[in-house]
Amino acid sequence: MFFDTHAHYDFEAFDDDRDALLASMPGSGVSLILNAGSSVENSRRGLEIAAKYPFMYAAVGVHPHDAAGMDSGSIPEMRELLKNPKARAVGEIGLDYHYDHSPRDVQRLRFREQLELAREVKKPVIIHEREAFADVTEILSDFGDLHGVFHCFSGDWDAAKKILDRGWLLSFTGVITFKTGALSLDVASRVPIDRLMLETDSPYLSPVPVRGKRNDSRNLLHTATKLAEARGISVEELAEKTLQNGKKFFGIEDDTQ
Repeated sequence: MFFDTHAHYDFEAFDDDRDALLASMPGSGVSLILNAGSSVENSRRGLEIAAKYPFMYAAVGVHPHDAAGMDSGSIPEMRELLKNPKARAVGEIGLDYHYDHSPRDVQRLRFREQLELAREVKKPVIIHEREAFADVTEILSDFGDLHGVFHCFSGDWDAAKKILDRGWLLSFTGVITFKTGALSLDVASRVPIDRLMLETDSPYLSPVPVRGKRNDSRNLLHTATKLAEARGISVEELAEKTLQNGKKFFGIEDDTQ
């Protein structure tokens, strides 16, 4: 059974069939799902969805794309949302210098504010980083007490080692099945098994052989099959190890499923 540690079922891509799709997950090999926040409103919506399903949890956070939309009320609202027992992390938060949908100085400010919030509420963080590794790691150096994961990791082994040296985790998506994903697959095959998680980032990044279609948690099987082969282990072993890693990271006990 798989743990999809990062998905976005609050997005409109799932509006037509969300309930039927999610209800099918336990019978499709998916044991747990973590819905990541991208704005205050989406974080609230993610918690509402998670409340309907015993196998779903959520994170509360504002994506760097939406950092410019934060105001003085955002952090207090997030603090309240994080009191929900289904809220298990602050995320996804970080920096994105590829699109620059929010000014970089604003991204850095809001990133720090959310890290401070994670420290206050004692939650792990889910990091989004794109073309901003130096700035992300510099900021994180001021938060050595936090625990986190770099989601959809696409860096090289040197970058991976810097994250692993912090005691953090790395999470990988269907990108490792792409022809252009050889580097990510190589890194994923080298990460210690106890520091590894799997995700879909649904509705994005569908793995081969369903690339180009809307992604969902059932497609973790394709990603896991590719990675298990690269690591020389069975899909079942990889699924179990990453399931346990995710449960430990998000503080999910067996009796809460």
